[in-house]
Amino acid sequence: MNNKVIIFSAPSGSGKSTIVNHILSRHPEMEFSVSATSRQPRGSERDGVEYHFFTADEFRHLIAEDKFVEYEEVYPGSFYGTLKSEVQKIWDRGNVIIFDVDVKGGVNLKKYFGDKALSVFIQAPSVEELRRRLTARGTDSEEAIEKRVSKASEEMTYADKFDYVLVNDDLDTAFREADSLVDSFLCA
Repeated sequence: MNNKVIIFSAPSGSGKSTIVNHILSRHPEMEFSVSATSRQPRGSERDGVEYHFFTADEFRHLIAEDKFVEYEEVYPGSFYGTLKSEVQKIWDRGNVIIFDVDVKGGVNLKKYFGDKALSVFIQAPSVEELRRRLTARGTDSEEAIEKRVSKASEEMTYADKFDYVLVNDDLDTAFREADSLVDSFLCA
C-alpha cells in the first residue's frame, strides 16, 4: 500500500471515532494509530489500546527526544501526539495507518505525509447537536463539555485545510461517504 495514511479529524462529538471504527471493520489492511496523550484515561480506556498515556513531564521528555511525528498542547498541560515508533510499527507490518486525531494534529499529519495521506474533516451538523452528543456520551463534566463546544467553534475554521469535509448529520450517509473516499484513495 506504499505507506499510505488516512486521517480523520473533527471537533469532539462529531462522530469521528464511530466512523473510524466503521472503516476499520471493513478494511483488514488498515491499522489504527494509537495516539499518545498526557491526559488521564476516561471511562474504561486502557493504556496502549485507546491511547498511550504519559504524564505531562514524560510527554515533554519525549518531545525533547524528537519521538513524535506531530504533537500539540491542546490545553495547558494536556498534550496529544503521534509517536514515530507507532507509525513505523504499522508500516513494518505492511498496513495502512488510520488516524483519529484532533484538528490541529490532522493538519500537521497532512503536512508531514503529503500525498501519501487522505485527510477528512468530520463536522457535526450544528454546535447544538455537538453539545447534545457530548452530553449523551456521559464521559465529561458539564464544564468540560462547554470547553469542548467552545473549542469546536475554533476547530471548524480548519476545515478548508483538509482534503474533504464530511458532514455527519446522518450516520448511514456518513458511513457511505467515508467508504467511498477511502476506497477511492486506496485504489489510486
